Amino acid sequence: MTRCQVPAFLIHQIQEELDKEEEEMMVFLCRDLAPDLANADLKEILLALNEREKLTPVGLSELLYRVKRFDLLRRILNTEKATVEAYLARSFRLIPDYRVLMVEINENLEKDEVGSLGFLLRDYAPRMKMAKDKSFLALIIDLEKLNLVAPNQLDLIENCFRSIHRIDLIRKIQTYKHKASVSSVHCQPVYVNAHQASLPNFNLIEPPYHSGIQNESTEKLQNGSSLTLAAAEPLHMSIEESGSVPHKMSDDSYRMQSQPLGICLIIDCIGNDTDVLEETFRGLGYDVHCHRYLNMSSMNQTLLEVARWQKHKNCDSFVCILVSRGNSQSIFCTDHTFSGFPLEQIKKYFTADSCPGLLGKPKLFFIQSYVVPENEQECTCLLEVDGNADNIRAKVTIPHAADIFWSHCKVDVSTLEQSPTSPSKYLRCLAELLRNPYKRKLCILAIHMELNKKVYDGNMTADPSQQYSLLLQHTLRKKLFFPLDCC
Repeated sequence: MTRCQVPAFLIHQIQEELDKEEEEMMVFLCRDLAPDLANADLKEILLALNEREKLTPVGLSELLYRVKRFDLLRRILNTEKATVEAYLARSFRLIPDYRVLMVEINENLEKDEVGSLGFLLRDYAPRMKMAKDKSFLALIIDLEKLNLVAPNQLDLIENCFRSIHRIDLIRKIQTYKHKASVSSVHCQPVYVNAHQASLPNFNLIEPPYHSGIQNESTEKLQNGSSLTLAAAEPLHMSIEESGSVPHKMSDDSYRMQSQPLGICLIIDCIGNDTDVLEETFRGLGYDVHCHRYLNMSSMNQTLLEVARWQKHKNCDSFVCILVSRGNSQSIFCTDHTFSGFPLEQIKKYFTADSCPGLLGKPKLFFIQSYVVPENEQECTCLLEVDGNADNIRAKVTIPHAADIFWSHCKVDVSTLEQSPTSPSKYLRCLAELLRNPYKRKLCILAIHMELNKKVYDGNMTADPSQQYSLLLQHTLRKKLFFPLDCC
């Protein structure tokens, strides 16, 4: 075994730890390194690369980094994620940026979206085999064989993503194209990793890597061989002056850059909170639409109309705020009915199947319910609503659709009767937090924790009948930060 090779037992140990999906990703990443082994399994590919002296300990650490097995980096290769990142940012990489991009896209696609892509691709490649459970990476390999997709040939994939409204993935491809064109002009490597691919305003061109004893550190593998990595110096990324860049923006965060940031729909059937909410969300960059004192029929029509707006496609998020009398399952609007308008139905109007323009984007709901005791509710028929209304009488549960943030505050209706013009403490505290630039550095979940604290601190001095209770349910897949340069 030469000095640059990896001990075979380490390859075996790593392969044993990977699941089927991770093996598929790693095989895809290695596809250009061993084109003659296109049909081989992962262990065979890694062993062959090792024998050909193409796989070094550093290269193996990059592969584990690309499939996000940071635990194996530490436990088997005895190195840290940050150390690998420092090396990748300053040196040549084993894996081409094109392969890295495709793997990241694969990680950001839902199973039903992959099925939609397979269906769309029939128009371009009618003879391509479309297995029902085929992964995105398998589709890419098929398209590569047909010469329909290549590192410099990604228009077909862009068109397909446009058809399924994944504008965020189109931007990743466009960023990759831009970095590749810059790289060819400057004749130096440009690193676009899984996080940086979604950062169009970051200048990621780093100086060429220079090896030198004074700039190197050595990490020991468990078997005693050395893993030499560039010293973990801070990465200096300059931000272009044109355009604002949200803080902490990464592949783990939702994009929140559009202008407007999204539609904010406010339906206030009490009338005490509209003004402060409108000012707050307009300050955050939302296109705010306010409606006061709607009955259930009018609210149903308003929700349907807003859900059908095409402008959602050009926005990064959606906010809906409802203030009304109601019960635990419904809101009454200006109608005092027993059944009311089911909260679950409101949510369904804006899920991806009902509102495609919001696919993959965060949808935030803030509900203030003034709960009417059952013995004071009038019993009338349930309003008929469009769409799938199955099980609308059931209690609200965590939604099956992704990217929903559901904050529901309840307080007894007697609070209103005692102070008819007083705003909701819940909504007032929410507005205060969102208008505070220091609090906006937090993600929405952390902001809601602050909201919980403020509301429950207020409950300590309130009469038990006037105390607020909060319920938070969400299916967010990423962190959500509001812009800092607003309000």
